[in-house]
Amino acid sequence: MSTSTVPAPAHHDPAAEFLDRRSPLERARGVLHRYPALSPAIVLVLSVVVFGFLNDRFWAPGNLSLITQQVAVVGTLAVAQTLVILTAGIDLSVGSLMVLASMVMAQAASTMGLPPYLALGLGLLVGLVAGGLNGALVTRFKLPPFIATLGTLNIFLAITLLYSRGATVRGADMPALMTWTGTTFPVGGVRVSTGVLLMLGAYLLVALTLSRTAWGKHVYAVGDDKDAARLSGISVNRVLLSVYLSAGAILALAAWIQIGRANAASPNVGVDMNLDSITAVVIGGTSLFGGRGTVWGTLLGALIVGVFRNGLSLAGLDVLYQTLAVGVLVIVAVSLDQWIRKVRK
Repeated sequence: MSTSTVPAPAHHDPAAEFLDRRSPLERARGVLHRYPALSPAIVLVLSVVVFGFLNDRFWAPGNLSLITQQVAVVGTLAVAQTLVILTAGIDLSVGSLMVLASMVMAQAASTMGLPPYLALGLGLLVGLVAGGLNGALVTRFKLPPFIATLGTLNIFLAITLLYSRGATVRGADMPALMTWTGTTFPVGGVRVSTGVLLMLGAYLLVALTLSRTAWGKHVYAVGDDKDAARLSGISVNRVLLSVYLSAGAILALAAWIQIGRANAASPNVGVDMNLDSITAVVIGGTSLFGGRGTVWGTLLGALIVGVFRNGLSLAGLDVLYQTLAVGVLVIVAVSLDQWIRKVRK
């Protein structure tokens, strides 16, 4: 006697059924929400292909070398900016602090005659003290980061001009170690500077710290919701202060890279990089509202800015149009972030 088996009813999965009802656009938004660096990666690939197609010189090894060396300084500034923006803050003083640290380093190594290692250490100390000042204004005096760093931007700029008396220190007047970050070496036909390697090292260190340490998780938690982070036992003020101190140390590294890049230290160079660093972070997918983003996305954002400026320059467009293009990128990136944040979880 044969027995027939009745098939078991299919398992009802409400979540899967809901996902199936989502439109392709909603699914794409969900993917971009889970992987913030994906959209800048797509933009970078498309921009490289388009500019390479429009002008053969874009792919020339010399031009690619120029792009990487230009990105080294802004990219390092953007690492520090990313840490601050992840906590739902913003630092308008990164450029002026970098210039201050570079002038202190250069003057210490040339005019004061200090050994280069001590000069670099003095620049690091300046970065830490200035970063601590920004952190204290935000945590102790409860000033909004925008206002606090807007004030210190002008303070650092004024101190730089008073300290340097507006004079530039040439690379020939400094020990070789001070300009060592500008040394280049060939990589597959493209000349890469030591400063680029230091920048990538900073990205790797910060990326590992954010992803694999409790401190990194606290940074994201504070940026996502300060009150919830405080209720969960996180010392919000301590995390914020440590973020600004870390940013100050990274900006001292950027100052060293800038000296090697320009083969000089000038009080009039780099102050306008504040907005470039913010642009790189925003285009790279880090949310201005905090709690979401990666430093690798920031690196892609810095490369996008460098590629756009270089590609438009090769196309013969005026610098004003290059700035216009970067401004459009920022607006599009922030609008995209607003749209992604509305994803249904």
